[in-house]
Amino acid sequence: MNADLINQLQLVLPESRILTGDQLKDRYSHIWYMEDSLNALCVTLPESTEQVSSILKICHKNNAKVVVHGGLTNLVGGTETNADEVVISLERMNQIEEIDSDSRSITVQSGVILETIHEAVADLGLLFPLNFGARGSAQIGGIISSNAGGLRVLKYGMTRKLVLGLEAVMADGAIINSMKKIIKDNSGYDLKQLFIGSEGTLGIVTRAVLKLEEAPSSRNVAYLAVNDYKSVVKLLKFFDQGLAGKLSGFELIWRNSYEQMTSTSDAVRPPLPYDYEYYILIEALGSQSEQDQAEFQSLLETTVEKEMILDAVMAHSPSDVEWFFRIREDVNNLTDHMKHDQHFDISLPVALIGGYIKDAYKKLKLIKGVEQIYAFGHVADGNIHFIIGKENTGDSLRLEINDIIYSGLKAIGGSVSAEHGIGLHKKAYLNISRTPEEIQLMKTLKTAMDPNGILNPGRIFDV
Repeated sequence: MNADLINQLQLVLPESRILTGDQLKDRYSHIWYMEDSLNALCVTLPESTEQVSSILKICHKNNAKVVVHGGLTNLVGGTETNADEVVISLERMNQIEEIDSDSRSITVQSGVILETIHEAVADLGLLFPLNFGARGSAQIGGIISSNAGGLRVLKYGMTRKLVLGLEAVMADGAIINSMKKIIKDNSGYDLKQLFIGSEGTLGIVTRAVLKLEEAPSSRNVAYLAVNDYKSVVKLLKFFDQGLAGKLSGFELIWRNSYEQMTSTSDAVRPPLPYDYEYYILIEALGSQSEQDQAEFQSLLETTVEKEMILDAVMAHSPSDVEWFFRIREDVNNLTDHMKHDQHFDISLPVALIGGYIKDAYKKLKLIKGVEQIYAFGHVADGNIHFIIGKENTGDSLRLEINDIIYSGLKAIGGSVSAEHGIGLHKKAYLNISRTPEEIQLMKTLKTAMDPNGILNPGRIFDV
């Protein structure tokens, strides 16, 4: 059957764009594991939506499982493959089709890298606000499929809020085209939302119309330091109100994480001393440089006068801004010295974060095999990241760590995944975040839209 399937695929794609056997040795399933050759039946490299459709028609007819590859930055096993699976890599669908300055939209194919979008619209005085550390590798199709978040969700929202129009290919090859530039469209079901955040299990995103913003002309950034979590919440409310819509980032770093993040090289030297429990990185975007800077500095001075903070430092140049954000974004400074690492991105009510993380630190330190514990994240939207360094990759240790991080979330209305998705690695914990009725409805949608279960099989849940 495998040889016959390859023969059928060769009827719709040139032989050079179907990789098999030894050609897979230089392919991989994640950018962190490039030394591990890809295990798959084949890799297909379509260059158009019509070719994706043709591939899926063949796979649907043959009940062949399909895994979608984009930038390979997924952190929940979404791009892992097995020997009997066909990989559809969207890397060649990498064209920016149109930038419409008047409609403030950009039309792109799914293989376009996020940073490429940033650079393309910046020249026109526009901004695509989605931003996170993997922007140089992550492709927009995968970003949409996982409903990625990042550093500016507070001001601009998740990916879902930034997608105006969408094109996707269903499991049977049917093409769903809703490539509109309009913001308001109340004509029945908003079908594009089915594909956003569904991790490629309901259809493959091939093109998108994205919402752009006018680029800000001012950017003010600072680090603040406090010793108690209540002060963090108080400062969030203070700056959000004082900046009147200009607050675009409010990141929190725990003391031991900050120490490690700023101790690896001069490029990430500490802007504040290691004397405090919490370090807050704030960003404000605006349109009046001098006025915005004066307003930002005045708010900082007020926090000092009212003893709301213990220390602060403001960025005074673009290089300072780059330095401040490099500290937060480069998680390699945390993971490079770990034997093995385990990643989490939980979501919980903002007011409860301090106590929850403190309790997790305490419990994790008691586990034999846990070597490092680092917490940081987008506190303004309730999303905290954990990276745990550990001595082995055994299931026993992994599950013990998972239990500590996840076990208390259900009672407080939290989520096991704020922005990374569920994939293969978190599906055992889906019931913490979703009710049985919600999960059943998801399964009903999956069965209706992919009756043979070929699209990214096993992700999110087992049908």
